[in-house]
Amino acid sequence: MDDNNPPPPPPPPPGGAAAVPPTNAPSGKRIPAGIFGILLGTFGIHKFYLGYTTAGIIQLVVGIVTCGLAGIIGLIEGIIYLTKSDEEFDATYVYAKKEWF
Repeated sequence: MDDNNPPPPPPPPPGGAAAVPPTNAPSGKRIPAGIFGILLGTFGIHKFYLGYTTAGIIQLVVGIVTCGLAGIIGLIEGIIYLTKSDEEFDATYVYAKKEWF
């Protein structure tokens, strides 16, 4: 074996990237998601921003079918997002992937 070759990199952790523990740095998604929820909640933009594609499509379709009345859901979620701390928001909506309320 040649001594000039570095050893191979270690294997990835079991479970992929989801198994990596979250860092202490906030994600920075709380305020934009809250504003998107309040202003564009009918269209589910806050859901798409957080990576919840299926929930975003459901919110969009329901918003169109109800002529925007389902926007109250986005308004409520936006307020909830903005009232949480960065740590609580990240734990609930970024890492645990809670899609609704």
